[in-house]
Amino acid sequence: MRRIFSFTLLIFGTMALGSAQAQPQILTSIKPLQLIAAAVQDGVGEPDVLLPVGASAHHYSLRPSDIRRLHQADLFYWIGPSMEGFLVEILKQRPTGTQAVQELPDLQLQYFGDSDHQHDAETDHADAEHKPGSLDAHLWLSSVNARQIARRMAEDLSQLDPSHAQTYQDNLAAFIQRLDQLDQRLKQQLTPVADKPFFVFHEAYNYFEQVYGLAHRAAFHFSEENTPGARYVAQLRTQLQDAGPSCLFSEPPVRPRLAQSLTQGLPVTLAELDALGGSIPVTAQGYEQLLEQIAQSLSRCLSTL
Repeated sequence: MRRIFSFTLLIFGTMALGSAQAQPQILTSIKPLQLIAAAVQDGVGEPDVLLPVGASAHHYSLRPSDIRRLHQADLFYWIGPSMEGFLVEILKQRPTGTQAVQELPDLQLQYFGDSDHQHDAETDHADAEHKPGSLDAHLWLSSVNARQIARRMAEDLSQLDPSHAQTYQDNLAAFIQRLDQLDQRLKQQLTPVADKPFFVFHEAYNYFEQVYGLAHRAAFHFSEENTPGARYVAQLRTQLQDAGPSCLFSEPPVRPRLAQSLTQGLPVTLAELDALGGSIPVTAQGYEQLLEQIAQSLSRCLSTL
């Protein structure tokens, strides 16, 4: 009897292992795409992410373990060449199962324009990814685009794993419904502060602002490796001074060294916005929490002005 029980356990254990292994393995380049995938794959599998928290999506050196994960994944989603240029060559070795989401149909895309930037010859080289006319690749911060990305993920998963197709479609419908409700809440939350002035160190929030009726005054472009000159700093201080009480947002984990000296003596509150959701848990509701966190950070600072 004990042998039969042990054998039964072995059979069921092997079946469970085979079932687990049969689930599609999703890998995404950055965490926001992982959060969208987690909503679609909820109850079936758990998506993985390539870049660790804090790594630059523009400049990252792939490790051998990263390359192995790229080859092992059934489906890989990345923003595209406009964001993760370091992936272009290696992805030529993945002829199928790869989707640059910037190429999906029906996305609402934005492009950087001359009016969106405060340009200066000495700092343009530090912001090569945000040149006028280039695609604004921070497209995941639009809930409209997130719906389209989720639709593509649900379609791909349903084809790859038809036994769970209904679950993926149900998850997609629930995700879209939650986003519809979230959009209404965030618009109500942010409407009272829509006219308050704020500035950013990273030109990343245009999509979010478009959906929820906000507009930053200017983006201050410089990097830790390229300290701007006195003339440029003076120009930035003039903009802050002219705006009166305002908020200036940096991104974690590092606040630019010049933030304190730039705002010294001015009625400017320093705060943070996290476009990548580094602290957000990977759950079916993670993407909504990412948008909620950004909205809370904005409203918390702007409501004090």
